[in-house]
Amino acid sequence: MLTHIRPAVMMVVVMTVLTGLAYPLAMTGIAQALFPDQANGSLVIQGGHVVGSRLIGQDFTAAKYFHGRPSATSAPDPNDASKTVAAPYNAANSSGSNLGPTSKALVDRVSADIARLRADNPEAVRAVMPIPGDLVTASGSGLDPDISPAAALFQVPRIARVRGLPEAEVRALVERLAKGALFGLYGEPRVNVLALNLALDHAAGG
Repeated sequence: MLTHIRPAVMMVVVMTVLTGLAYPLAMTGIAQALFPDQANGSLVIQGGHVVGSRLIGQDFTAAKYFHGRPSATSAPDPNDASKTVAAPYNAANSSGSNLGPTSKALVDRVSADIARLRADNPEAVRAVMPIPGDLVTASGSGLDPDISPAAALFQVPRIARVRGLPEAEVRALVERLAKGALFGLYGEPRVNVLALNLALDHAAGG
């Protein structure tokens, strides 16, 4: 009987060592050697401090900053563990809202966001600039760090007014940091919100 059990046990041990230890360690070592920035989370460091990641959005709400896409992520309610509370861009609980196009909750939320965007961006409204869809629709992950160039340009007049900067300067910042589709084929044109806001602070400080 041992002649049958021993090979099975040895196979489990060998495969555990290979796939559970050797392979992950080898991949981690290769990633750290070839792509250290990406392997460590694509962190953004300013003044020796981590201010965010290029891969995970942040909930910018101040009028002087570009705002990202709505985020439907949540976190446990500190007062009742059986419930959740809204926690935008919570990387520990990546998720979408799962609300369908006929959902009244979704319609109400989008309507409220449109009203807020109109109130916060009166210059864009007067210029009859359409509200880009990504400013009122949450991404599937709830962590999207990018917005479309159109969504950034929609916010330019507000930011220029609040910061006392020429609109042309803020618009040029968006155009400089915007990225096109990968190889011109994959994905959509986009601009990283954190990179935009850091560049804004640098322009204001400089």
